[in-house]
Amino acid sequence: MITTMSPAPIAMLDNELIGRGARDSARLTRQWFSALSEAAQEGRKAAYAFVLGSMCEVLQTFDMPIVFPEVTALQLAVRGISEEYLKESEDYGYSPDLCGYLKSDIAMHLRGGKHPMGLIPKPAMAVTTNGCNTYFKWAEVWERLHGIPIVTIDIPHERAAHSLSQPGDKDFKYEHAYVVAQVKELISECEQVTGKKFDIDKFRQHLHHSNVMSHYWKKLFLLNTKTPAVFSGLTDGLAYLGMANCYRATEVGAEYFKSLYEEMEYRSVNGIGAMTRREGIDVQVEQRFRLGLIGVPCYPIFRGFNEFFSNWGGIFVISSYMDFASGGTALGFEFDLNNPIESFAEGTLMNLRSAQSGILFDIPQIESPASLFRLDGIVYHGVKSCRTASSGLADRRFQLSEAGGLPTLMLESDIVDPRSVSQAQMKNRADAFFEGLISRQQKAAASY
Repeated sequence: MITTMSPAPIAMLDNELIGRGARDSARLTRQWFSALSEAAQEGRKAAYAFVLGSMCEVLQTFDMPIVFPEVTALQLAVRGISEEYLKESEDYGYSPDLCGYLKSDIAMHLRGGKHPMGLIPKPAMAVTTNGCNTYFKWAEVWERLHGIPIVTIDIPHERAAHSLSQPGDKDFKYEHAYVVAQVKELISECEQVTGKKFDIDKFRQHLHHSNVMSHYWKKLFLLNTKTPAVFSGLTDGLAYLGMANCYRATEVGAEYFKSLYEEMEYRSVNGIGAMTRREGIDVQVEQRFRLGLIGVPCYPIFRGFNEFFSNWGGIFVISSYMDFASGGTALGFEFDLNNPIESFAEGTLMNLRSAQSGILFDIPQIESPASLFRLDGIVYHGVKSCRTASSGLADRRFQLSEAGGLPTLMLESDIVDPRSVSQAQMKNRADAFFEGLISRQQKAAASY
């Protein structure tokens, strides 16, 4: 049964299409962890990769299970047990100032891969990129613990804001050739690790699946430019990111996003907004304020963090996390299947540097008064664990406030460490933010 906070035809509400994406993502998440557990129990080893530049299309071609440490780490926080993992890593010798994802992951390895969602297989190899400055040292820990080979993919990034080279430029030509060479090195290493020859036709098929995912991901984003927003960029966005990463370059992933878009397009046409579950019933969330989120979520109090905003009728119609943590899927780049290796290198270059630019400089579709998403305000969330994603947020917030007058809120906590989360302080700031938004709306109404 589904109820809504606004009138809608009964036939529409009983449609099985509604809520299908949420049900499927929950099922597929469990299925992904079960597959990893099965691989671990059978003694099969996995490829370890990060969400920024995972190179999944290549790894899938060699049929290796793929482990994403950010995904396994955030699940510890969502389930309220990350603190014990963090303390174990710190007792082992890792500094409290290090990335919480990294420390959670290391403790999991010290426990033999034990995870509340199952058993995580040991690595056979790791792929790391410069998408995050922690990745390189993180992979070195795996190298010391497991004696595995590491393939490093170095992607040329933006030297200054809005300075990216473009296809056809001389610099882009050199950057592209540099990435092509590294992709070929990765393929060679995979052949050595697995004992399998690279199958370029199979590679094309995985590229095709990624194309489908990117196509529908981009269209999905645009649905939220309308009112009501059909998904929350915070809560629903986490589920979509899990699918975009764990099932990237697979037929399952492609079908999921095609099916998800079908549901969300139907809901958009029929005015059925984003939903949440209350007392076992799906209800539409109130949408008084359209918000953008810059930064990463607060997983130790994930539900409570969302309620700071939803209790006031605030909904995140877009988030930077859905952009950069999808590894560039949101860019909508589609690979040329007739030129697979070169096109894959180009897409990797375009996608990863776009994600990195959003982390370091700005997200134009959010941090602009002219955003298509028609935002009422922007929330900046800095976290102790990720200096890369957090260090410039205060300056970005100040610049936006000065240039555009868009209301902003700055919160600080952590992605996985509950010891760095002050719920009372964050709630007080959020309440003051909404009181300001309400006052702003009242003044605007009075001027007419």
